[in-house]
Amino acid sequence: MAYDLIERLHAGRFTLMAEIGVNYYDIAAKLHISPMEAAKYMILAAANAGIHAVKFQTYKAETLVSKYSPSYWDTSEEPTTSQYELFKKFDSFGADEYRELSHFAAQTGVEFCSTPFDFDSADYLAEMMQVYKISSSDLTNLPFIEHMAKKGKPILLSIGAANLDEIERAVAIIRAHNDRELVLLHCVLEYPTPQEHANLAKIRSLREHFPDAYIGYSDHAKPDMDVIKTAYLLGATLVEKHFTVDKTLVGNDHYHAMDPHDAEEILRGIAHVDTILGSGELAALPTEAAARQNARRSIVARVHIPAGTTIRADMLTCKRPGTGIPPARMEDLLGRVSAVDIAEDSILQEEMFEGGVRR
Repeated sequence: MAYDLIERLHAGRFTLMAEIGVNYYDIAAKLHISPMEAAKYMILAAANAGIHAVKFQTYKAETLVSKYSPSYWDTSEEPTTSQYELFKKFDSFGADEYRELSHFAAQTGVEFCSTPFDFDSADYLAEMMQVYKISSSDLTNLPFIEHMAKKGKPILLSIGAANLDEIERAVAIIRAHNDRELVLLHCVLEYPTPQEHANLAKIRSLREHFPDAYIGYSDHAKPDMDVIKTAYLLGATLVEKHFTVDKTLVGNDHYHAMDPHDAEEILRGIAHVDTILGSGELAALPTEAAARQNARRSIVARVHIPAGTTIRADMLTCKRPGTGIPPARMEDLLGRVSAVDIAEDSILQEEMFEGGVRR
């Protein structure tokens, strides 16, 4: 069954997006297969784990960074110190390759997406994707955001390393041209993100400040169920997380990614959270029926009450079970006349009194 991100958003259902990014290049090198074969292998692994959507990154190093751009990641995990050198290793795919991957994703039942990093890729990816994903790094690139907003597609906007005024400007540009679904993805641009820096309370703040947007979470922490569960409970129904099939690989985004086992654990954990949360309806559960009847109280005869007796308060008390006249109707009984002999400790019923059943 194919997943549909927008339908899931509307239904408020948890959605897990696997950020494959460019990790497939390293998988290809390890397995001695082509990058295309590795990318498809990772899509299939994501689908088999129950993941709802996969996402790649579409860029050319020349249009993305200056050759003099320094690194900003953990160089003990990814030793490349130049952004240009790193990105150049992973930019060989173009429109034809991403089109092939989008078709393959559809065949496996997961939704395909790729983050464009230039106008050219934003244009050719449009036909392949239901939604646009905009990177945190382009949050202040307002002409680029405007270009994608004008395409009329739903937008996932990452807002890592952003101040409120920057988010508001980006949202205003989008809303000037696009009234489709908008998802603001809280994230922290530390790779990996220490748990004490996750700042998940920002999800709640985003919900309050942008009530017309959906809120999600792009997680850069090393896999931990507490982080994902907390984000979800705070209102992040869409969670994006880097994905690999080998967390031991050095470099790029493997060291803080989830693998298929992690993804399965996340999905099981969220399903359990949903079970615990229930519906939220302000009503007794059907499974509480026995407790409602037996743990609540009824009005009980404190003493033997002969037939023809006018009922006084000192003749009555309240005890379990709740199968008789409820205590809330105590005042209704005062002054009525018993139609039968009522033994001490009897649970009182309407038919025990003259005048028949009263409702």
